[in-house]
Formats: sequence, structure tokens, C-alpha cells
Amino acid sequence: MFDRPDAGERAILVHLNLHSDQEDLGELAELAKSAGATTVYIVTGSRQRPDPKFFVGSGKVQEIKAAVELHQADLIIVNHALTPSQQRNLEHALQVRVVDRNGLILDIFAQRAQTFEGKLQVELAQLKHLSTRLIRGWTHLERQKGGIGLRGPGETQLETDRRLLAVRIKQIQQRLDKVDKQRGQNRSKRQKAEIPTVSLVGYTNAGKSTLFNLLTGSGVYAADQLFATLDPTFRQLALPQSGEIVLADTVGFIRHLPHELVAAFRSTLQEANQADLLLHVIDAAAADRDDTIDQVNHVLREINADGVPQLKIFNKIDLLPGLTSRIDCHPDGKPAAVWMSARDGAGRDLLLQALAALFARGKVRRKCLLPAGQAGFKAKLIGIAAILSESSNEQGDCELIIEIDPKHLGLLKQIQCEELA
Repeated sequence: MFDRPDAGERAILVHLNLHSDQEDLGELAELAKSAGATTVYIVTGSRQRPDPKFFVGSGKVQEIKAAVELHQADLIIVNHALTPSQQRNLEHALQVRVVDRNGLILDIFAQRAQTFEGKLQVELAQLKHLSTRLIRGWTHLERQKGGIGLRGPGETQLETDRRLLAVRIKQIQQRLDKVDKQRGQNRSKRQKAEIPTVSLVGYTNAGKSTLFNLLTGSGVYAADQLFATLDPTFRQLALPQSGEIVLADTVGFIRHLPHELVAAFRSTLQEANQADLLLHVIDAAAADRDDTIDQVNHVLREINADGVPQLKIFNKIDLLPGLTSRIDCHPDGKPAAVWMSARDGAGRDLLLQALAALFARGKVRRKCLLPAGQAGFKAKLIGIAAILSESSNEQGDCELIIEIDPKHLGLLKQIQCEELA
């Protein structure tokens, strides 16, 4: 078996049309670019079903091998999920590293993760992926341990590595369980404070982080690349005449997201599951827009978030000439979709109006007189009500017009209030 090099970024992409469950070649090129690889050649072909030994067939293997020698490539990226034996057979025949689509996505996640939790999640996914491939790529792992002081009960190096791998997976899982409990506590605090949570979801590179920055004024990293951000970010956002919400930016989805990642990122994805509303960000200019919508909804079903209400955000209308920002509504008048551009800000106010309409239903208005020196009570009021206007009278008392949920009206008994139409 060849020695795997530490690095190698001259890549040949391999894509087959299998007539079912089809991957996208353009998306593979973007994934390779996001991982830092330079595509030097693309091999395509068609088959009714994958070859059980090489996935691509023996004739295509020879074509790939000739391309490797011609372009001096040191990496093959296959736009499909390979079995461990297929990956081993391809590497043996081509004498270069072979990475399948799942391995490529895992590598991108490993590069992007910044927080402690994100790194743990990626490591867990990688170890679970690796655990099925230990015997396939490293023949030295099959040797018996030997030598003075090393002779034992006959455990092979492979068995040792599997055992150590299982121990590490258990350790990471225990740490992530603690993080998950902390997230649960934070969610409980928000629920007790009755602050609605809105999660941004969508296909990767649809513009979620750009929209998050537009709404909150944050500096979350946003770039024209797949999986630009992984780690969830939370910010409070004040809605016009409707109080505050917590906005959460989460990891982007992709078709056939590896199951190892869905399992590892369960605590992160749970933010979508526990949200009061999902902002489903969609690239309105994408040729496969409807397909990406279906892929996101598929992942939402996997994490049991398909029952959470959605507001669709058709982003990037600046790439569609003649299209202007607007709000589409359901027959009952409730906002269903907002057409906008997060990059130039067109439609931002319409989105805020839509959010305010969704979270203001059932609220009542009151005119309140808050005596001077009641700053503490005012701070409590701000946490549960929307302050529509504020002024001071000659005595220094604060006159407020607020919009509040009827269940909080009991708090207003402490001050002078009157009902408004």
C-alpha cells in the first residue's frame, strides 16, 4: 500500500451520472474549492449502477490513472459516497489519495470549526467516519504487536486502534452531552423570559450569515463559499412595535448531508428544532432553487424540525433583473415569504415588518405612567413588551405607550395604565 502524503491539493474530480439520486458536478467543484483544492481535471461518465469493486468501473479507472500521470495530481475527489472497500481499491489502483463526497465535506467542516464545541462535533463525525475505514487504508495496522515488553494477549494493532477510537468517541460524546445540557439551560432561560427564538436555516451559501449581519449589525464571517460558517451565533433583535427576539445563525444544509454530521451536530441543529420560527433562506437566483428547498426540508425532517413554522426568505434578488422586494402572504394575511437582497439591504424593513406581524398577534396596547425613579421596573417592562413611544411630563414621570402580551397584564397593576384601541 502506498504512503499517504500529508498534503496534496491538485485534484481530479470524478463524477458519474447514475440516473438516480444524482449529485451535482458544479456543487462538487465548489466543495473542492472550499476545501482548498485546485481542480486540474474532471472525469465524467455514466452507469446504470455503481461498480461494486471500483464504483467507476475498470475502464474508467485506467482513464483516471492516465489523467493522474498527465496532470501530476495527488488527490482524487469522487462526487459520491464510497464504501471502504471501493476507496481502498481505487487508492491501490491509482496510488494517490481518494476522498469521497462525505470525506470532503468532513474536511471542510474541520477547517471551518472555530469554537470548542464545533471542533468536538467535527472530530466526532470524523472518527465515526474513520472507524469503518481503519483496515482499508493502513496495512501496518494488521501487524501483531511484538518485541520485548510489548508481547501481550495477541491483540493486533488494528484491534488496539479500534479500541482507542471507541474510547475517544465516548469521551467526545460525553463532553458534547455537557454542552447540550448547557444549551438546554440557555433555551430554558429564554423561554422563561418569553423571548421568541428565530433560527436561520437554508442551503449552504444561500446568504444566511449575510442576512444575519444585516439584521443584527454583527460581524459574523460571510463569504461566497460553501459552509463559510459552522458555529451557531445568537443575537437579540428588536422588532418594530413587537418587542425583541433572539436570532440564531446555524450551519448550512446540503444534499445528502453525511449522517455522521447530522448526528454530531445534533445540539447545534436542535436550535432549529426548538425555535419558534424558522427563516428559510433561499437563493432566489439559483437554477436548482426548488431542489435546494426540498433538500433543506428533508434535513429538517431528519432533525424533527419540520413542524416548526417557516417564513421563506427569497434572497439575492439583486441577481434577478427587474425583481423588487416584496412580502407574499397566506390567504389569512399572515406573511409567507419575503423577497429581498441581504447584500445590498433591499427588503430589510419588509422582513422586520413581517417578523413583527408574526410575533405581534394577540398583543394589546396600553398607555402607562411610570413615576420617576422606576428605572428597574422600566427595564423589566422592556424585557416583556414593545415600547412604541416614550416621553416625559413636567413632573419627570415617564409616559410610555407599549404593546404587551395579555398574559403579562398583571405586572401593569403596579403602575397607572389605560387601555388603548
